Amino acid sequence: MAPQPAIRSKQMEKTINGIPTQVVCTEFSNYIFIVLTQYGKIGTLLSITPDTRSGDISVPMFTTRVLLGKDEPLTHVYAKNVTTFVSQESGNRPVLLGLSLKDNSAETMKTVKDMIKACQVW
Repeated sequence: MAPQPAIRSKQMEKTINGIPTQVVCTEFSNYIFIVLTQYGKIGTLLSITPDTRSGDISVPMFTTRVLLGKDEPLTHVYAKNVTTFVSQESGNRPVLLGLSLKDNSAETMKTVKDMIKACQVW
């Protein structure tokens, strides 16, 4: 049996509304790293962590924090929207997200979420 690689990664590219969009998902032992880009670069780097202080398990709470780049309210909304399911499906691991999108429409967000699911490494 061949040994498993220490770091697993998958990527895909799709054209959304005429804009080439790349997704790269990488699994590390303690977090998931996802890059969503339409510019070919990481862009704004965010940390999305499950909030362990939440008393109600049925209502997941997540904290977003911009590590590099523009700290805008809409960036936090997009980050939570596209990564909450990743954290939950990976055993509540934190997610690092590189976000660099030209088109932030609802259609693009839905397609990007489907792309992330297709690149699942956790």
